[in-house]
Amino acid sequence: MEIVHTIGRRKTSIARIFMSEGKGNISVNKKDYAVYFPTSTLQYKINQPFLLTSTEGNYDLKITVKGGGVNGQAEAVRMAISRALCKINEEHRTQLKPEGLLTRDPRMVERKKFGQKKARKKYQFSKR
Repeated sequence: MEIVHTIGRRKTSIARIFMSEGKGNISVNKKDYAVYFPTSTLQYKINQPFLLTSTEGNYDLKITVKGGGVNGQAEAVRMAISRALCKINEEHRTQLKPEGLLTRDPRMVERKKFGQKKARKKYQFSKR
């Protein structure tokens, strides 16, 4: 099997993954994924596509991720893994699609407007 390359995005995070057959080694920015994503919820988000398709431990991953925070980065990686699994075997799509792992989440931070404190918060108004 050749190396499969996919991209996942969430908020301002962009994750590029290179998936190949192996023993289940996952490295994120040249670190082990358990070191890069220390909490169990973030590690679960990365393993979720493998758990749903029952393919954990079958693939080695090299991941480069940049931008955003750790939660956005973990969700970007999850999307990229889901896309790669669908590229490898189209039957995985039936398990991943109902869970929403193949859908790009369009929610982004709203921009700050001039004359206001934040995107929607305004300066205090005094009538008199």
